[in-house]
Amino acid sequence: MQQLLYFIKRFRYFLLFLLLEAVALTLTVNQHSYHQSIVVNSANSITGGLFNKVNSINEFFLLKDENQTLSDENIRLKNQLEQLRQSQETPVDSLMNIESQAIAYLGAKVINNNFSKRNNVLTINAGSSTGIGEDMGVINSKGIIGVTQRTSPNFSTVLSILNSNSKINVRLKNSDSQGTLTWNGLDYNVCQVEDIPRQALLEVGDTIITGGKSAIFPAGILVGTVKDFQFEHNIYKEINITLFNDMSAIGHVQVIKNFRKEEQEQLEQGTNN
Repeated sequence: MQQLLYFIKRFRYFLLFLLLEAVALTLTVNQHSYHQSIVVNSANSITGGLFNKVNSINEFFLLKDENQTLSDENIRLKNQLEQLRQSQETPVDSLMNIESQAIAYLGAKVINNNFSKRNNVLTINAGSSTGIGEDMGVINSKGIIGVTQRTSPNFSTVLSILNSNSKINVRLKNSDSQGTLTWNGLDYNVCQVEDIPRQALLEVGDTIITGGKSAIFPAGILVGTVKDFQFEHNIYKEINITLFNDMSAIGHVQVIKNFRKEEQEQLEQGTNN
C-alpha cells in the first residue's frame, strides 16, 4: 500500500495530466458527432482486426480436423460412386454394399514421405486392422501415388511411383494406346512412359491415366500430362510426364481394395501356367 501511495505521489502531476486529457477527450467526443464517428470507426477497425486475427488462428488449428473431414467425405463419395457404377452393371436384385462391390476405398494418411532417393518408399498410418493388405493401389484426389508393399496392424509401407521397381500400366486418355509408367530418378515431378506403340498419336499436353489392365489400379485414375517426348526411327524413345501430384507434399490418401483381385490373379496365373 505504501508503494502505491509513493507511486501516486511521485507521478501525481503526470497522472493528473492523463486524467484531464481523458476528461477533455470525453467531453469533446460527446459534444461533437464528427469526433464520435472517428472514435467509433477507429474502435470498430481495431476490434475487427483483432477478431480477424483470432479467427485466423482458430482456423489454422481447425485445419487438421477440416482436412480429415474432407478426406472422409471424399472416400464416402468414391465408395458410393463405385456402388452406383456397379449397380448399373449387375442385376437389380443383387445386394450392393461395400463387401459385395468389387472395389472400395480406404482412408489413410502419409506419415513418412521420401521423394529424393532413387528408390522411394512411403509410410501410411493404416494397416491390416483396417483391411489394407499388400499390393493395393494408393491414390489421392490428384492421382496415383504408389502400391502398398508391407503391412502391420496399424501401418503400411508404400512403394512410391518414384521408385525404379515401380511399373504401372497406363494409357493415353484420348485413345487406347497402352504403356508403362516408370521413373528415371531425376525429377520427382516428372515420370516416364515406356512401350507406347509407334502408331499412337501423341501430343504435348495429352493426359495420361491408368490403363486398368491390372488388379491394382482401376482404369481412368489420373497420372499426369505429356511434358515432352522423342520420336526417332519411327519409335517413341522417351516420353516425359508431368505428374498431377506434388510427390513432395502428400497428406491424406485412399487405398484401393479390390475384393476380386485374388480371384483374377489366380485365374491369370492358371492360364499362364
